[in-house]
Amino acid sequence: MADDLAALAARAGTLREQLERAAYEYYVLDRPSISDAEYDRLFHELRRLEEEHPTLRTADSPTLRVGAEPATHLVKHTHLVPMLSLANAFDEAELAEWEERIVRLAGDDVRRSGYTCELKIDGAAISLSYREGVLVEGATRGNGTIGESVTANLRTIHDIPLRLRGSDHAFMMEVRGEVYMPFSGFERMNEERIAAGEPVFANPRNAAAGALRQLDPAITAGRPLRFFGYAVAVPDGEDVPATTQHELLELLASWGIPVAPHHCRCATLDDVHRWAHDVEHRVRGTLDFAIDGAVVKVDALGLWPDLGVVGGREPRYAIARKFAPDIAETRLLAIEVNVGRTGTINPYAVLQPVEIGGAQVKLATLHNFDLVARKDLRVGDIVQVKRAGEVIPQIIGPVPDQRDPSEPPAPFVPPTHCPACGTALVTGNEQGMLYCPNFECPGRRLEGLVHFASRGAMDIRGLSYARLRQLVDADLVRDAADLYDLTAQQLADLERLAEKSADALVAAIDASRAQPLSRLLFALGVEHVGEIAARQIARHFGSMDALAAASADDILAIHGIGDTIANSLASWFSNPNARRLVRRLAERGVTMTEPQASSGGALKGLSIVITGTLPTLSREQAIALVEANGGRVTSGVSKKTSFVVVGADAGSKLDKARTLGVETIDEAELLRRVAE
Repeated sequence: MADDLAALAARAGTLREQLERAAYEYYVLDRPSISDAEYDRLFHELRRLEEEHPTLRTADSPTLRVGAEPATHLVKHTHLVPMLSLANAFDEAELAEWEERIVRLAGDDVRRSGYTCELKIDGAAISLSYREGVLVEGATRGNGTIGESVTANLRTIHDIPLRLRGSDHAFMMEVRGEVYMPFSGFERMNEERIAAGEPVFANPRNAAAGALRQLDPAITAGRPLRFFGYAVAVPDGEDVPATTQHELLELLASWGIPVAPHHCRCATLDDVHRWAHDVEHRVRGTLDFAIDGAVVKVDALGLWPDLGVVGGREPRYAIARKFAPDIAETRLLAIEVNVGRTGTINPYAVLQPVEIGGAQVKLATLHNFDLVARKDLRVGDIVQVKRAGEVIPQIIGPVPDQRDPSEPPAPFVPPTHCPACGTALVTGNEQGMLYCPNFECPGRRLEGLVHFASRGAMDIRGLSYARLRQLVDADLVRDAADLYDLTAQQLADLERLAEKSADALVAAIDASRAQPLSRLLFALGVEHVGEIAARQIARHFGSMDALAAASADDILAIHGIGDTIANSLASWFSNPNARRLVRRLAERGVTMTEPQASSGGALKGLSIVITGTLPTLSREQAIALVEANGGRVTSGVSKKTSFVVVGADAGSKLDKARTLGVETIDEAELLRRVAE
């Protein structure tokens, strides 16, 4: 019997190890090595073993993530050391004043130390107590000294390891961090609550904080919570196992603790200013979670005790560099629609003007009518609007408790006819989308011309939206082929267009005739055919004639092209108006063939990622250079990536390359390699 129990204990240990490794790969590394079905099979086997033999259940068992009994009350937890607040700096001048104060206290060692900059996550602060690497308790921040124990709830968050990886951690320590809810998870959760007739949550931060204080862990487990760690606390008299904050973040990651992306070590305060500006105006809009600023810390941990604490609550070694709010509440004045280049009827919100992220916002995207219905958006509602960096504002959702219950706004009813041409609308393959089927619709015509001339398509410089509207209104252009009949005199006769500008625009239009088939195919605006798909298709067929004669099955045979693209392209070429446009473009000398990529070259067989802005090459030129030398440009970084070409303002792809150990080079090195 003892031998049998020992064998079962060994099996349980193996299962715990496999499940924890799988969770780490899935939630932290984003590189799962086993299927969901295999994970479920292992999980159920472990749970059955523990149910039949309760002595086999350990404190770090993955089954504890969902298996705790509801609590009747929340007990108190005293933190090893206080969880302090941060002072705020709202601009570069206040950040410089902070540096001057700490230099006066600790001397130039502060400047020599440099700074570690981190995203300031807008979530709920928590501490995780680990004894011998095993999670034994988790608590909220509370008043900074005493928080509420919410261990069972925190165990349901898969980002939080129940047992730390490695062995270089203190016997007893607390890992500090933020529990947050991603925007995508928040929206999905609210959509599910609307469908179930339940009230929606106001914002991700409140939803995350409320989920942590649930008495029933099963409720918390149903919320899409995530976690980022950023600090370690140890008992008095012991040392944190790192000498700098930047080193500590790397150490946390090695233990299996997720660390927020885009953290950076900055040598000077000027570097900090540049990093903060980039995060606020570029990175922020790409994130799937809310931040309300950045945290700037003196990098050398040894200087922290010398700098001390202000008033027992704010450490001098760190400060929060606050950003302009990127979420605000305002009134939804109207839901309007416009017509896209492929005939899509796109709803958008007209808002009572509100300042968000340092800019006044009057309009917000609504994507499609299905989303309007799922979020139950109604004209007259108070809504929450999100804007970050240069991203188009989006409505997170309504604030239903601000509706007048005696006279609530009426639900929105989608249109039945095209607002531009009056044609009856039809539904398409994409859920929630309505389409105008009229190929000659004036709304479709203008948007299609804008796309045709855009940088990623035919790249006709100077042919702006306003200029195209002038040409359409003057009845000089009805389709893309008409652009190639324009004369400098016709353009010069337009209002606000000088003779020199007219000549330059005609020259730009003329130069676009040389664009390859892949650019032309993308420029034609066929639904679902993006730049990458257009390049693959053009290379495969080589000419417009061959493509026009192809069936959907012929197109589907191309590696990486699916049913949606193949059917859309075949359907487009079956339209007589589309074939007429292609014929007229060919008659005007527009290129209808694609240069064939080199089968050899210095980059033959290599998979390459390009990120950031290169000094001299545009993205299109860099891609063409790689492909002409036998390489392949991909959109995401993985272990199979040969190297990453890095330019200015490189973002998360550079971070991922460093994490995976993928080689990074600059433009000069790329040019050197292809010249060899």
